[in-house]
Amino acid sequence: MSLAIERVTVRDLRFPTSRSLAGSDAMNPTPDYSATYVTLETAHGPAGHGMTFTIGRGNELCVAAVRALAPLVEGLALPDGLADMGALWRRLTRDSQLRWVGPDKGVVHLATAAVMNAAWDLKARLARLPVWRLLAAMSPAEIVALVDWTWLADALDPGEARERLEEKAPGRAARIALIEARGYPAYTTSAGWLGYSDERMEALLRAALAEGWSHFKMKVGRDPGDDLRRARLLREAIGPGRRLMMDANQVWGVGEAIAAMAPLAEVDPWWIEEPTHPDDVLGHAAIARAVAPVRVATGEHCANAVMFKQFLRAGAMGVCQLDGCRLAGPNEAVAVLLLADKAGVPVCPHAGGVGLCEIVQHLAIFDFVAVSASLEDRVLEYVEHLHEHFLDPVRMRGGRYLAPAAPGYSIAMHAGTLADYRFPDGAAWAAPPVRESGEDLDANGDWPV
Repeated sequence: MSLAIERVTVRDLRFPTSRSLAGSDAMNPTPDYSATYVTLETAHGPAGHGMTFTIGRGNELCVAAVRALAPLVEGLALPDGLADMGALWRRLTRDSQLRWVGPDKGVVHLATAAVMNAAWDLKARLARLPVWRLLAAMSPAEIVALVDWTWLADALDPGEARERLEEKAPGRAARIALIEARGYPAYTTSAGWLGYSDERMEALLRAALAEGWSHFKMKVGRDPGDDLRRARLLREAIGPGRRLMMDANQVWGVGEAIAAMAPLAEVDPWWIEEPTHPDDVLGHAAIARAVAPVRVATGEHCANAVMFKQFLRAGAMGVCQLDGCRLAGPNEAVAVLLLADKAGVPVCPHAGGVGLCEIVQHLAIFDFVAVSASLEDRVLEYVEHLHEHFLDPVRMRGGRYLAPAAPGYSIAMHAGTLADYRFPDGAAWAAPPVRESGEDLDANGDWPV
């Protein structure tokens, strides 16, 4: 019996995280973590599940963009239609009309991520493997063929990329055994949200320390004096032997970032994340020179592999934070992993959000197994909320991700979640919003900070 992708279903899912201030930062004080959730449906086989991540208003634009992409995959015969994932990626990203409203950035690229993530989930389910193992089973030549090298070959020749992968191929089995035994190292952001009180932050830090965490990230950028006060509090709580990272979420200009980091150097931060506008390559490079030895980490809002190429070549990125929903699926993520490996820059993917931890664990583990072959200075972000909505949620032990074992990309959500968090008519949105402190929403529909 023949199998094909019969239809693409897309849902606007939103989680009211603004009510608890989970996810709050200087640029985005009241986010509602959201997913443009895609299902590639077949008549009598497995479905593919994918998503991209937003923080509320505008999620409907990504939904509309997915509907524009849907005809490019509906009717695709299986498994042959997924045999060449490089060709499928080019089919979606090189459409002669849709490309005009991209190209390779913005809403259309986010929608492409949702569709490609679903396609990889479906391919992995058909192979009965988790995505990271599916990627790790590919030959160096097959991995290189996933990438569109048109605008990247000046930084890394595909022949050299294949040779680098071949050099590390003999150790793949040992690295798989290591990661399955010990897990992948992580850091937590769950205690450091900007909207949390000191008391809440301290309680969460105590709990994280008891669980074995050694890397912690805090949000900064709202008020310089309060940033330093909170940083001192956090450093005192975790002690001198653990790593502390900071995230400004783009709120500063270049000069502001350099000035703001001068007093914060007192608490020995490992990195400052997104210190300025995410497209400002030269600004990041200037900040990196000024704040060294503190590293500049960026990438969660880096729109495509070409932007990563520029950041890496300009010395503007000391830690590469690719995002599994900002880039257009695993194909483009593989390109960035290869570029970062060539540049000698550690990859510490951006996670958090909803579903991002589930997605990027596969990419980080694949990077270790097949690309970088290193865990030095590599930690994967983790936040503790919203995992209960997934059929195959992340599993943590002692501050480490345990390798996913179930087939697919770990994105499929429970049927109840799909119904209850559908915007605007799901049960989570049917009742008037309630916040513990009792404030009312402002005229824009946001909570006051």
